[in-house]
Amino acid sequence: MYRVLNSIAFLFVLILSHPTVAAAEFSVWVDGQNLASPHMRVYGSSKPPIGHVRFCQRYPRDCEQYRHINSGIKLDKKRWRQLVTINRAVNRAIKPITDQDHHGVIEYWDYPSKSGDCEDYVLLKRRLLAENGWPENSLLITVVRDEEGAGHAILTVRTKQGDFLLDNKRDEVTSWNKVPYRFVKRQSDRHPKNWVSLYPRENETIRSSSQR
Repeated sequence: MYRVLNSIAFLFVLILSHPTVAAAEFSVWVDGQNLASPHMRVYGSSKPPIGHVRFCQRYPRDCEQYRHINSGIKLDKKRWRQLVTINRAVNRAIKPITDQDHHGVIEYWDYPSKSGDCEDYVLLKRRLLAENGWPENSLLITVVRDEEGAGHAILTVRTKQGDFLLDNKRDEVTSWNKVPYRFVKRQSDRHPKNWVSLYPRENETIRSSSQR
């Protein structure tokens, strides 16, 4: 009996150690995203937010084709410090205010000077990182649903080690799979005017959330 149990245990270890089985065992899928993956999964093209479309009309040079297509930047200590420093500095320098209170409209994307909403934080962080040598196609505006189901914008920084988030709700820089958000859409890493879906039924998600 002891030998039989040992044989079964050994066989069980062999099965779990197989790459395909191990990946399936430890994958955690939520809203179309595998939380065990260092990178988000993309589900084809998506419509850009109207706020971004109008932003590009006012700032066409900031929405031109990427000069270089980088497949992923290596995140070293220097670059990590840049992410943390810029995220914290912008969060503390900009006072949060809604577009309705600030501009008198529901949605208006712009670079903030003293105050702004979540998209404005993202735009400023993106510009500052680009000025510090980060490839523009690794700095992607991302739309999510937050803990309360409300629309929210964050900056995704794509690196070889994974996707990391800069968020005006928190000073720490976190991996994308460590926040309680539902990921909806994101800028394409091929052209800044194009957007991609992060959820297999994106339109259904937006409609159901907007009814709350």
